Amino acid sequence: MVFKKLLGALGVGGPSVDTVLSNPSTYPGAPLTGNVNIVGGTQDVDIEHITLGLVTRMEVEAGGGDHSAVADFLRLPVSGPMRLTTGQKLSIPFRIDMPWETPITTVYGQTLRGMVMGVRTELAIARAIDKGDLDAVHVHPLPIHQRILDAFAQLGFRFKSADLEYGQIYGVHQTLPFYQEIEYYPPQQYAHAINEVELTFVTSPHQVEVVLEFDKRGGLFTQGHDTYGRYTVSHADADTTDWRQVVDGWVRQSVDKRKSMPGFGQPQPGYGHPQQGYGHPQPGYGHPQPGYGHPQPGYGHHGHYRQQGHHGHYRRGHHGSGMGGAAMGIAGGLAAGYLAGEAIDEIGDAFEGFEE
Repeated sequence: MVFKKLLGALGVGGPSVDTVLSNPSTYPGAPLTGNVNIVGGTQDVDIEHITLGLVTRMEVEAGGGDHSAVADFLRLPVSGPMRLTTGQKLSIPFRIDMPWETPITTVYGQTLRGMVMGVRTELAIARAIDKGDLDAVHVHPLPIHQRILDAFAQLGFRFKSADLEYGQIYGVHQTLPFYQEIEYYPPQQYAHAINEVELTFVTSPHQVEVVLEFDKRGGLFTQGHDTYGRYTVSHADADTTDWRQVVDGWVRQSVDKRKSMPGFGQPQPGYGHPQQGYGHPQPGYGHPQPGYGHPQPGYGHHGHYRQQGHHGHYRRGHHGSGMGGAAMGIAGGLAAGYLAGEAIDEIGDAFEGFEE
């Protein structure tokens, strides 16, 4: 996939930038590769830097309400200062190592309703920064994610929507400043007790923290309230576990009044810790492509986000106001409800109204 941008700061005759992704589909922990192709204009120019940004949309709480904000959550410098001569052609390879916590945007080959992500190229010349169009990136689930998503569908949970919430989950180590919520309506057998379920994956190379928030219905003399469960599962267990049974156990545990006190749920026996010695993703996930070169020295590292400490609310801890600017094809109909209502032809359509 390609986008082209004529550097507006220089007007007609300025350099053009053409960023090409080798493959727009990727996974958490896997590389996203491509080339930034530059063609010089009608005059020599001094480029200050070329930077790629992974861009997404998230919900931010501020001023007593939520609002949507678009921000880069990872920035990769692909070039420092250099001189681009008239008509000169350059092709700069890059590799973005997707964070393990990268949210899922694509399920069974279709866009997950509510999720958008793209790569944007930033080119700086003469203190003027020009940002190119967004090129869509499709982040697919890892096997452990997929099995758990399948289990929810098999149990009859109906997908509602997905979004990103800016903040930290209390007690869970995060490397990104947001987390994904995948929301479900309950099936009939749980509808008497649960209004909605929110599923969050916090993924690392060794394991996945699964956080569930249950919006429980109130009774005749009681108010509804939220309960939470937190479970640690191993990548290695993806294909050796009856995930339908496990997920059903998690839900039943929440519904059971004797075990539904607010706070962390306890995983079922055998599903609380990764297997000893497991430290690598399954084959095909998370490894750089053979023979692919590394970024230029001094470039290619992830940005760092300051941890602001934990807050009283279990589900979300806020960093402050600084971010404001900032299919499915398998039997049994498991794809129903997960997919976007309409295909997003251009990722820019999804971000319309939020661009700076």
